[in-house]
Amino acid sequence: MKKQHLIYLIAGIVITILFYIFRVDAYEAVYSVSGYSDQLYNLGLYETIPLITIVVAWAMAGIYYFAINSVRFDRWYHWLIMLALVVLLAPIAGYFVNSRIFDENGLSYVTESLTFELVNMMWAALLFIVASFSMRWWSTNCRHTPIPQ
Repeated sequence: MKKQHLIYLIAGIVITILFYIFRVDAYEAVYSVSGYSDQLYNLGLYETIPLITIVVAWAMAGIYYFAINSVRFDRWYHWLIMLALVVLLAPIAGYFVNSRIFDENGLSYVTESLTFELVNMMWAALLFIVASFSMRWWSTNCRHTPIPQ
């Protein structure tokens, strides 16, 4: 294992941790609506939704680079398929969690929730890219994806 590859992994983990620490600022820098954002904060959804996004992004990168890890699935467009899955799965899961908790508390912010999940798509994509460049070096077949070394 090269020292450089370990630095990439550590950097990816640090970036992800920083994202989680500054999650409220990260989301509200892009989208904030006073009543809706307050409820996200009060109900703990600013903790739950970013965790879902982080887990989906890192898990899908892990699946691509270690579980799939196939010569037949090592092109940039295959990696793009995984990115598309992350960009779809994380916001859908976040929306259902958000919707369920809001329903349990008698709140209705459908439009705001959908817009928030569009922002979450951006964060999911960025986290998947970070995770990809953090762990791709240990893949035997897909390490050259999405950008050759």
